[in-house]
Formats: sequence, C-alpha cells, structure tokens
Amino acid sequence: MLQKLYIQNYVIINEVSIQFSHKLNIITGETGAGKSILMGALNLILGERADTAVLINPEKKCIIEGVFLTENRKAVTQFLKENELDLESSLLIRREIAPNGKSRAFINDTPVSLQQLKTLGNLLVDLHQQFDTLDLAKADFQRQVIDALAQQSEPLKKYQFIYKQWKDTLQELASLQSQKTAFEKEADYNRFLLDELTTLQLAPNELENLDQELKLLSNSEGIKATLTGIVYPLIESEQPIVQQLKQIIQQLQGYHAMHPDIPALIERLNAAQIELKDIATEIDHINQHILFDAERIAEIEERLAAGYKLLKKHNVQNTEALLSIQQQLSEQLQQVLLIDDTIEQLVKKAAALQQHATELATAISGERHKQIQPFEQKVNRLLLQVGMPNARIKVNIQATTLWEYGLDNIEFLFDANHTNRFEPVKKVASGGELSRLMLCIKSLIAQYIDLPTLIFDEIDTGISGEAAKQVGLIMKNLSENRQIICITHQPQMAGKADAHFFVYKENINNATQTNIRLLNQEERIIAIAQMLGGEKPGAAALETAKEMMQP
Repeated sequence: MLQKLYIQNYVIINEVSIQFSHKLNIITGETGAGKSILMGALNLILGERADTAVLINPEKKCIIEGVFLTENRKAVTQFLKENELDLESSLLIRREIAPNGKSRAFINDTPVSLQQLKTLGNLLVDLHQQFDTLDLAKADFQRQVIDALAQQSEPLKKYQFIYKQWKDTLQELASLQSQKTAFEKEADYNRFLLDELTTLQLAPNELENLDQELKLLSNSEGIKATLTGIVYPLIESEQPIVQQLKQIIQQLQGYHAMHPDIPALIERLNAAQIELKDIATEIDHINQHILFDAERIAEIEERLAAGYKLLKKHNVQNTEALLSIQQQLSEQLQQVLLIDDTIEQLVKKAAALQQHATELATAISGERHKQIQPFEQKVNRLLLQVGMPNARIKVNIQATTLWEYGLDNIEFLFDANHTNRFEPVKKVASGGELSRLMLCIKSLIAQYIDLPTLIFDEIDTGISGEAAKQVGLIMKNLSENRQIICITHQPQMAGKADAHFFVYKENINNATQTNIRLLNQEERIIAIAQMLGGEKPGAAALETAKEMMQP
C-alpha cells in the first residue's frame, strides 16, 4: 500500500505531501492543474529516468519520496535481504535529481543504483498490481486472469515442479548423448591406442630398468676387464695384497706386548685384511655373473624402441605415465558402455515425467476452458455497465506443446464496436477503453489475486452519467479490500471516494504552482457540485452532489 507521497521541486510542484487512504482515493481538479504530474513523480521513485527539465527551481534539487507498507511481502523482503538493505515494515524510497543532472536513489536511506530501484519498482508494481494498461496486452497477464478464476495456483505449481524435472532430465539426457557421440567418434582411435599399450604389456618402471640393463650389457667387456684387474693383485698374484697383510700381522704379533699401541694396530690390520678378502670375493662373484649377451642386447633394444616410440607418441617421459594413459583409455572405453545404460534410464525417466506433466497440464487446461464462457459473459456485462455497450471480449485458447504454463496459449481478443472482428486488445482498444476493460477484469479476479494498490488515470475518458456511476461503484467495491487511487473528471466517481484530493494551481510570487489538498465533507460537496454545474453551482447541483456521496 502506498501510504505517503512527498514531492518537492518537481515540474510545477514546489512541495506537496499526500497521505493516502487505504481504500478509495479520488484525485480531481481542473484540466491542466497537474493531476497526472503526481503519477509522473510516482514513476520516478519506481525507477523511471529523469533529467533536470523536471526541476521547477533549477538551483535546487528535486526530491520524491514514497512510503509503502510492505508487511508480509516475500518478494520485497527477499530483495532487501539480497541487497543487504534494512528490513522494516514500511519501505521508504527516495529519488533525488540535482541541478547538475545527477540522480541519486535511496531505499530505506541506503544509496542504491537506478537498476536496483528499477528492480524494486518492478517488484512493487507486481506486488501492488499498479494499474498499467500494457498489462492487459501481455500474454502472461491474460493467462494469470484465467488461472485465477479457475483457481489453478496450486495445480500449476505442482505442474511446474514436474515440468522442470522433465526439462532438467531432457537437458541431462542431451548432454549424455552428446558425450556419447564424442566418445564414439574417438572410440576407434582410443581402442587402437589402448591395444598398442596393452600389447606391449609394460611392467612398472620397465623401460627405466631395461635402459639400465642395456648399459650394463653394452659395457660388460670393459667392466669384466676392470674387475679382473682389481681381483688379481688382491688375491691371485704371486704375492697378493691380502697375503702380504697377513704376513705383516704375524711380524707384529711378536711385539704386541712391548708397545701399548701395537695391539690396536694389529687389530686394525686384521680388519683390513678381512675386508679386502671379502671385497675380492664379492668382485670375483660379480665378475663371474657379467656376461656379454648379444641376443639379450638385441631383445632389450627392440623392446626399448617400442617403448620409446610410445613415449614420444603420447608426449610423456616414463613408464608410469604410459601406464596411467593406458588406465585412462580403458576407463574411457568402459564409460561408453556405462553411458548407454544411463541414457536408457534417463529416456525412461523423461518419458514418465512427460506423461505425468501432460496429465497435470491436461487437467489445468480443462479447468481453464470451463472459465472461458462465464468470464466472457461477466466481462461483457460489466462493459455494458461502464459505458461500452458495443464492446465485447473473447478469449482464445490455442493448444500447444508442453511449456512452463501447460498446454495452452491464452489471448484476449476485443471488439469495441460490435463488428464481430475480434483483434488482440492492444490493437483495437483506446486508452480509456483499456482502462475500463482492465477495471472490469480486475474486479472479477480481485478475490483470487492480491491487488493491494490499483492506480487509474484517465479511466473516465468518453463516459459520463450512469456509466461513470457504475465505474465508481466497481471501484468502491474493490476498495473494500485493497487501496485504489483514481484520477477522474467525473463527479459520479468522485462521490464514491473515501479520501478526496483536489489538485489546483495557484500563483505564488508571479509563478504558477500546483498544489493538492485533502477535502473535508463540505469541501467535497462543493467540489463535486462544481464538477456538475460549473464554478458557481446552484442548489440542485449541491443537492445532487450530496446524493452522489451517499453510500
């Protein structure tokens, strides 16, 4: 609900503050007094762009403030949380336009971008269902009207849950099928690569070990000659070193008791003699097992050549990397088999979800069709009441494939002059006709859809008398449960107001300014009488004004 609107230095408004009723608010005044300027100011705090041309005083900034009561409004609460704005029961929106053209916006005194303000403005428009004749031409609004009358809110939510599952499953299925296609394109080549690796039957670190073995075999003659040359002086010469050490030890044995250091030297020589003998034995053992094997060399070179070819082919450096590639290729080929099973399961799941969604959508479509004729009849009767006796509405439902809202495309068609040529509403209805048509429709769906604030501008174009009275009665009934703001020239409509505001011009310091005031009971009678009989209404006009104000 719009609780308060404050305007300063905007167009020809110096400063006004309006406290709106929560029921029916009527705004009247002379043509050109500035009634629609109020709506322009409201649009600014809902995110519309503006420039310095709106400043009445080019040296002062323009300020527009609106206070909205937003208790229990989930969409607004979510927006405030997501944007880290203060959560309060009332929402203060302020727009400032500086003389230099700079515009600033605030939500609950926190600076926000114009985009954030627009986003919130859209939420407020959706939340309050602020009147906009463009809504009537939107397919989504037209569908919402029929669904509201058919009371399909919960069934539609259930359908959309299943529909989303179906679409998600189809998306997952398409992704897997794409993967399968890619796998199959590469499968033959991957299988060839895997066969190469598995045929070689590499063991862990095999190439590295073979390289080491090849180096040994290739240098076996030199190694044997070197080892033989080491063993010979140690144990095989005419006076081997090991034997000489033994003789030295025996010579020192005779003097071991004569010098305190000799026993230690003897012990060390014994150890050296034993160690050299062991070394000679081990070298000889190694020497015996080193054999030049040309056949083995050829075998290793052949295997290494095959291994090195694969290393180069796969651009890796060692056996471990080749074995890892072999494992990956094996897993990829296995996935092709697994993907087939998963695809088969998803196909069955998608079919089941589609069937379920179709059943739900068919039921919703059936309920929609039941509402078409009663809706057309009720709207056409209301159109007759509001001064459009030749106008008729027709609802066209076309079957379509499953989509977010079922199996139907819904479009409102309109014939303003009983020509039997029904066209889309936006093509054939004037602004005033659209306004009254929207009022008729919203009066039918108000009990099903939350419409906290409805704002009507120029709804009375082309009507008077009984038609204007009927429009006023419809708005009066609507305002019992929701706020309505209406700008009108019709006394019949003004008479139904819970709060009657009068817009007027006045000359202040040789400048024309617009102002607005809330009329009391006596002022209302005079204002309505003037709308009936001119600036100086007679007794009859005053009496008629009183009658129009009766409940």
